[in-house]
Amino acid sequence: MYIRNMEIADYDLVIDLWKSTEGIGLSEADSKENIRFFLERNHGFSLVALKGNKLVGAVLAGHDGRRGYLHHLAVRREHRKEGLGRRLADGCLEKLKLAGIDKCHIFVFRENSVGKEFWSKIGWLIRGDLHIMSKHI
Repeated sequence: MYIRNMEIADYDLVIDLWKSTEGIGLSEADSKENIRFFLERNHGFSLVALKGNKLVGAVLAGHDGRRGYLHHLAVRREHRKEGLGRRLADGCLEKLKLAGIDKCHIFVFRENSVGKEFWSKIGWLIRGDLHIMSKHI
């Protein structure tokens, strides 16, 4: 298994992975141009995992200068339970820490029991004191 920085050239394979992964919610924010902008603005924080030349995992990561964010961590079903999700998350956290970011957030759909179980297992806490609020602008 080989992990490297995500590049925009990976987009088609990554978006196919995200679309085929339960619990991942995509929107117009995940268009190729928006992901290109995100990767340029947050260069070197997002990762992909490859087995041979097959993409088997991916995570989008970045920060706003004070907090880090992980989005859309996904591992192909046949490669789950091998520690790959943890390696991807930890790799992003290491990069964020080196950039001076000391706290990171993720967004998990309330109904995504598989995702919540994974994140809890690797040490993330569900916060009950916050609600996410969104507005299209």
